[in-house]
Amino acid sequence: MDVIEAIILGILQGLTEFLPVSSSGHIEIGKELLNITDKKDLTFTVLVHGGTVLSTIVVFRKDILEIFRGLRDGIRNKEMNESMVYSLKIIISMIPVGIVGLLFKDEIESFFFGNIFLIGIMLILTAVLLAFTYFVMKNEKEITYGKAFIIGVAQSVAVLPGISRSGATIATALLLKVKREDAAKFSFLMVIVPIIGANVKDLLSGDLVNTGIAAAPLVAGFLASFITGLIACNWMLKIVKTGNLIYFTVYCLIVGSIAVYFGANI
Repeated sequence: MDVIEAIILGILQGLTEFLPVSSSGHIEIGKELLNITDKKDLTFTVLVHGGTVLSTIVVFRKDILEIFRGLRDGIRNKEMNESMVYSLKIIISMIPVGIVGLLFKDEIESFFFGNIFLIGIMLILTAVLLAFTYFVMKNEKEITYGKAFIIGVAQSVAVLPGISRSGATIATALLLKVKREDAAKFSFLMVIVPIIGANVKDLLSGDLVNTGIAAAPLVAGFLASFITGLIACNWMLKIVKTGNLIYFTVYCLIVGSIAVYFGANI
């Protein structure tokens, strides 16, 4: 992988992590189109995901600081406050993806490498899920503990390439009639800890050390995903508020159909 290829894939990751079109699916399709030989090297994938996590932290820095202040005050005063309740909901949402990651990590990773046909099918399923949100008229409800877990289940399913994580979690929240702004915010905040945890786990296991990719492409990919992630995160927040997810339904349907066609004829 050279620097130009890394930048292209980093941009793909940064844009598609927040837009409901599946970052992992686009990364794999990008690797196939660019004919990248080191497809099974997880280092690059982990780092570009780290770039989008950093962009999430930057965009939601005020919210994150407010949550931490609330947690501090709640612990100090020995009482359950709003920040502690919200944090508990995020923890509950992480349980399904944690279980899936621990028990089925190897099986899931095997899906990520070159299976364009499967990615196409999953993109079409993402399109169907996004289409359902078009018919939800009112979104006025809060995120409860139960809804947080259901949204977490959607996130665990989205580990499959082609199933958009943001699309699955936001769409699920909207189908549960959660407020649009709350759905987007919760979707982006709930992924921070799992991705950081995955990065730390791979670092400790040596997967990030034993890489065949040079430093320059890794840095270029990270920066590209971070910068485009900042743009896409802010853009997606505005899109969710206006309810224009139907356009991504059409996009996922078209790209998914093309991927299925070429995947079936390779």
